[in-house]
Amino acid sequence: MPNTYKSISSFLATTALCLSASAVELSSTEATIIPVPATSLVPVEKPEIKQLKSTNKLGSIGKLTATIISNQHYNQQPINDDISSELFDEYFKTLDPNKIYFTQADVDGFNGIRLQLDNQLIDNNVNFAFDVYNLLLRRLYTYKSFVVKQIDKGFDFEIDETYQADRSKLSRAEDNLELEEIWRKKIKNEILSYKLLEKNDKEKKSVFHVTRTPLEKVLHRTDQHIKRLSQNEGLDVLELYLLSLTKIYDPHSTYMAPRTQKDFDINMKLSFGGIGAVLKSEDGYTAIVRLIPGGPAEGEGTLHPDDRIIAVSQDQKEPVNIVDMPLSKVVELIRGEKLTKVHLTILESSQGVNALPKVITIVRNTVKLKDSEASGKIETITNDAGQDMKFGVITLPSFYMDFQAAMRKEDYKSSTKDVKRIIEGFKKEGIQGIIFDVRSNGGGSLLEAISLSGLFISSGPIVQVKLPTGSIEVSEDPVPTVFYDGPLLVLMNKLSASASEIFAGAMKDYNRAVLVGDKSTHGKGTVQTIFNLDKLLPYWRLKPPAGSVKFTNAKFYRINGASTQKKGVIPDIIFPSFTDSMEIGEASLEHALPWDTIPAAKHSDYNKDMAGLLETLKVKSITRRDASDEFKKLIKEIVTYDSLQGVKQVSLNINTRRERYKKEKELQESQKKVMNLEKKDLKEKKDTSGETKDLYLKESLHILSDYIDLESVAKQTVLNTVQ
Repeated sequence: MPNTYKSISSFLATTALCLSASAVELSSTEATIIPVPATSLVPVEKPEIKQLKSTNKLGSIGKLTATIISNQHYNQQPINDDISSELFDEYFKTLDPNKIYFTQADVDGFNGIRLQLDNQLIDNNVNFAFDVYNLLLRRLYTYKSFVVKQIDKGFDFEIDETYQADRSKLSRAEDNLELEEIWRKKIKNEILSYKLLEKNDKEKKSVFHVTRTPLEKVLHRTDQHIKRLSQNEGLDVLELYLLSLTKIYDPHSTYMAPRTQKDFDINMKLSFGGIGAVLKSEDGYTAIVRLIPGGPAEGEGTLHPDDRIIAVSQDQKEPVNIVDMPLSKVVELIRGEKLTKVHLTILESSQGVNALPKVITIVRNTVKLKDSEASGKIETITNDAGQDMKFGVITLPSFYMDFQAAMRKEDYKSSTKDVKRIIEGFKKEGIQGIIFDVRSNGGGSLLEAISLSGLFISSGPIVQVKLPTGSIEVSEDPVPTVFYDGPLLVLMNKLSASASEIFAGAMKDYNRAVLVGDKSTHGKGTVQTIFNLDKLLPYWRLKPPAGSVKFTNAKFYRINGASTQKKGVIPDIIFPSFTDSMEIGEASLEHALPWDTIPAAKHSDYNKDMAGLLETLKVKSITRRDASDEFKKLIKEIVTYDSLQGVKQVSLNINTRRERYKKEKELQESQKKVMNLEKKDLKEKKDTSGETKDLYLKESLHILSDYIDLESVAKQTVLNTVQ
């Protein structure tokens, strides 16, 4: 989920070097010392700066990656002049996404090789990556000198001027004079942010320990950033360059250096002591994509998708600023011994551009697999006729399966088996319908998505997969019997992805269930595979490690022929949601593969009257929500949230800034209470009357009740007609 985020905070908006690839171990790299070139931005001091150079091994890794991605990726796009031009722009964006360091003149200075990068890659030449990175290092030292000069001059916080922290959509500064003005406002904004933060005693003690003045903090952060980037070695730079190449093909393809690959393997096993959150580096920030069900972060309850982490600290230690830090290093800071505490300074997305840093504490632990399993409960509501209706609610956080036990032909655990067990219990309780809750289910086993879908149909296709060759594979229900044939409703949201979309899409295409939730699911309709480059090194007479290439090699399609890519699965009844204002989902990612269609697979229709029933269900649901004070409040808060996301600039006048913050804080406090209603909670939430407090689940129960009533009326009408 994950990544895509609008809410760039003004309070700690600093350098925006997008190091979304992880840092790696040292490689054999030559280094020389060169002086800073003379420009109009002359540093106060002229430090000697390490210049990184490529090596034969790094060039070979570049060629291997380019060869694999161009030949094996789903798009089958050769490395040519078009790719070269895109790589040129993408690499500058990767190193300087917020357009803080490079001027347009800097970029234009490299234009002579814009169309040569494809040929250079094939020739084992990655010098361009190092030339641009070395320029970035020189510019960073120049920026530090500028910071010192501006702090000496001081700032007037009484005059009216504004600063736009997110410059990613703006043009680069034409020259150094224009860049200096951007820097001046950036520094002023940082100092003002710290000044305002000092008014908050709690933040002052727990986040920054009041060991430094605002001016000292700005200088310290600048030093931290320069030190971090200057310590990078050759393989770190190459990873950034190859990441720029692979993301052109699609956002899920990437080159992983050895350390990045190690982190990836650990994350897949969920065996580390961490916080249980999927993180992504975007425009220099570490953002929350989604929370892992059963993980420590979900249990703590504060983090939400779209929030950003800006500092990490351990007990009794000063926080480490992680803005612009490579994701792998952020993970290293967050990860630690189980049952120890990690303190995260976050910017809540709900507070928009004027968010103040907030410190939360999470106890590290492994993901509790028990909490990630399917669970069931029974809900009772009263229908329009005054009758009590008993429904089973199945919550499925992921599609899981013990592959190793299954391969050993042992009795293995799986989501399908657990759901069957839950339904068997429901049947004994005499439930009248089932709600299948896959909100925030990020996917999992494809085999499980297929077998679980088969529980609700007698037989037929479940999903289609298209390969790079154009061939199409159709996966069928493995068991030609229906396990549950009663009324079914699927509840989903924008964080329902991959396997969840396959399941929801199949239920919709068969007219087997009513789908309700956000405007769409996530839209992740691609399949990835990983190729370890170490396999090829012996042929090149090179020693490992070299890392891996992860690339997209197939796409998912529903049985009606529509791809789940980008558009996701559209529900029959749409609920108002905060995700409407968030840039999350596949469609928000650059270079995402397009939505398209293939021929439909022949399948049954379980309810030919579904279209007519849905129109009536929509009207009844909207009427009910329009009369609900809870939904009215929810919609009001969504509008407030949306307006906060639309604010791009902040005032650099201390009085205006303070007043703005006070007004927004009142709205935000009210909003937090409402947002908790949308947060997926695996624990049962009831009010004093025993009624669920989950607005979406509550409305889903009423919709399912309406569905059963309408079907009953339709069947009775048919019966009377026949008689």
